[in-house]
Amino acid sequence: MNEKTLNSQIVYDGKIITVRRDEVELANGRKSFREVVEHSGGVVIVALKGDSILFVKQFRYPIKEVIPELPAGKLEKGEDPDNACERELEEETGYRAKHWTSLGYIYTSIGFCDEKLYLYLAQELEFVGEHPDEGEILENYEYKIKDVEEMIQNGKINDAKTICAIHRALKEIKREK
Repeated sequence: MNEKTLNSQIVYDGKIITVRRDEVELANGRKSFREVVEHSGGVVIVALKGDSILFVKQFRYPIKEVIPELPAGKLEKGEDPDNACERELEEETGYRAKHWTSLGYIYTSIGFCDEKLYLYLAQELEFVGEHPDEGEILENYEYKIKDVEEMIQNGKINDAKTICAIHRALKEIKREK
């Protein structure tokens, strides 16, 4: 089932992504091409505040919509995800957490992209003041856990990373009780 890379060419090298076109030999001996988006990965945080979860809303240019999603952000080159989650939570929401739980990771779209997102549950929050990245305009929201589950079910939350992280966080919260 493995594919052997015969040739690899970078066709775009940007600030956030690199696009590569690889010639491959398939398991049956035939040749084909694969287009791969390389991404440094990121973190996604389920920040629990009492019986609510912190959300951000921002305009997402690729889909031309403002959507509710969890605080998240890109890993800087060589950055440890455990440090990035703390940085991103504070930048986007203004909160620091005293207790962190890793919820594992997900791949966002394995058919063409190597992006890996690390998921975290943040608890025991303290507000210290937000400071979003340049070019980032966010609005912060808190939704009750029961409302979040309903919003996912009725299609008001459609961001895949948000849905995955909440699913894992709710299992962890139930396990802790």
